[in-house]
Amino acid sequence: MAKRKQTQKQTARKSSKNAVRKPSSKKKVARKKLIKKKVSKKKVSKKKAGKKKTAKKKAAKKTAKKAAKKTAKKAAKKAAKKTSRKKVSKKKASKKTASRKKASKTPTSRKKVTKKKTSSKKASKKKVSKKVIKKAPPKSSAKKAKGAADATDPTPRKKKLIITPIKSRVSRPTLHKPVNPADQIPIRPKRRKTTNTHLIHGIIPYKPAKGEEYMNDDQLEHFSQILNAWKDELMNEVDRTVHHMQDEASNFPDPTDRATQESEFGLELRTRDRERKLLKKIHQAIGRVEDQTYGYCEETGEEIGLKRLEARPVATLAVEAQERRELAERQYRDQEDRYR
Repeated sequence: MAKRKQTQKQTARKSSKNAVRKPSSKKKVARKKLIKKKVSKKKVSKKKAGKKKTAKKKAAKKTAKKAAKKTAKKAAKKAAKKTSRKKVSKKKASKKTASRKKASKTPTSRKKVTKKKTSSKKASKKKVSKKVIKKAPPKSSAKKAKGAADATDPTPRKKKLIITPIKSRVSRPTLHKPVNPADQIPIRPKRRKTTNTHLIHGIIPYKPAKGEEYMNDDQLEHFSQILNAWKDELMNEVDRTVHHMQDEASNFPDPTDRATQESEFGLELRTRDRERKLLKKIHQAIGRVEDQTYGYCEETGEEIGLKRLEARPVATLAVEAQERRELAERQYRDQEDRYR
């Protein structure tokens, strides 16, 4: 009987052990399944991230191609405008030359009229001289002898040019009128053109060349310098406030002095808290520069633009996307205010 009882107890123990072991094996299987699911999820998320990066790169290439096409079209338009201007200028020059020729033709007719008048005067003078020669025969004989000598000489003689003195114009005295000081306009000195080069956190703004690629190595380096300089400025401000609060921390006997000191410290701590949030954004922007995804909108994948980035280096959205987000925030804010 004792042996039977022992065998029964042993069988009961074995059955209890098996009962305990079975659920442990089930738990292991469930854990393995969960681990497999997590691994598969991680792989899927990595694939999605890779697809997003490729999509962003494709969008960037498309935008670059569009910008190149736009620049080419603008250059073609400018060339067409230049050619049209040259043609118009040539036409104007031809018209001016034609008008000058017409103007030059008119004085020739006047010259002809003056020549005719002078020839008629000379003819009348010759007639008068002939009449005088008839009255004085000895002079005419001398002239005939000279004409015969000229005909016999083979060498032609040059005619003497008679130079008539030009009458000098009499200079009339000019009467100077009294000048009013109100009529006289003061001559201002010419000002030099000054170029407004506003430094961005101590760095000169970037001037892109024509046809330059968007967000190339030079531009990324420029914006990384701006972000690092901005970060250094904020860290220096934090150190300054800490030293200021340590040095000027004193218990004033007057309650008004204590109140003013506490209000100043409160304002400084509030500004430092805002700058702490800004530092996080700056660190994220530096990470995007290293990944070469800086300068593109997170929602649409379009170019944010150099001027917007220089004004707000931490910007993650384009202008249109930012406007849409602000409109949505206003609408939801108005709805929340109604229910209060």
